[in-house]
Amino acid sequence: MSPARKTPDNRPALSSPWVVDTRELGRRPGSSRPVRRTAEAAHAIGLEGVIAIPPGDPVELDLLLESVVEGVLVTGTASGTLVGECSRCLDPITEPVVVDITELYAYPDSTTDETTDDDEVSRLVDDRVDLEPVVRDAVVLAVPNVPLCGPDCAGLCPDCGRKWAEVGPDHRHETIDPRWAALQERFQQGSGQ
Repeated sequence: MSPARKTPDNRPALSSPWVVDTRELGRRPGSSRPVRRTAEAAHAIGLEGVIAIPPGDPVELDLLLESVVEGVLVTGTASGTLVGECSRCLDPITEPVVVDITELYAYPDSTTDETTDDDEVSRLVDDRVDLEPVVRDAVVLAVPNVPLCGPDCAGLCPDCGRKWAEVGPDHRHETIDPRWAALQERFQQGSGQ
């Protein structure tokens, strides 16, 4: 499936699974229509390089479109699988993510259109809604800034890089103050003679 593409005049392309045509819904407040579909992530959705839904992976959309006085209210969920690595031990992480979606797409001639700035509310363009930006924003807010493989992950030993979970709490490295290192070498040479 293709990502939300734009037509030459910058309208959302209907061929994209991220774009929904609302003409069947009509503008009569109270009308509703369920939308269930799978859309492909065109780009990483989440915190790229940390944890995200990878490009090409499916995102399941389970939404309800409702006609309201000001536009079309979209509610429901979007779900996918996050892929990343643990911030402490660097193990791979794969975990499901489900985000709630609630977004008003204002009609071009509505009061909302007159009383808000362009970036404050989503807009219907030719009776179409582009769901990709809304889902992307919701996933970014839902993912952890510091993903962990488990809440009790102890991370890695700073000296040898082995996992604390594998080496145990008694794991130690002998460290010598660099100021005394020369003296220790001298004693070791003296005992070897």
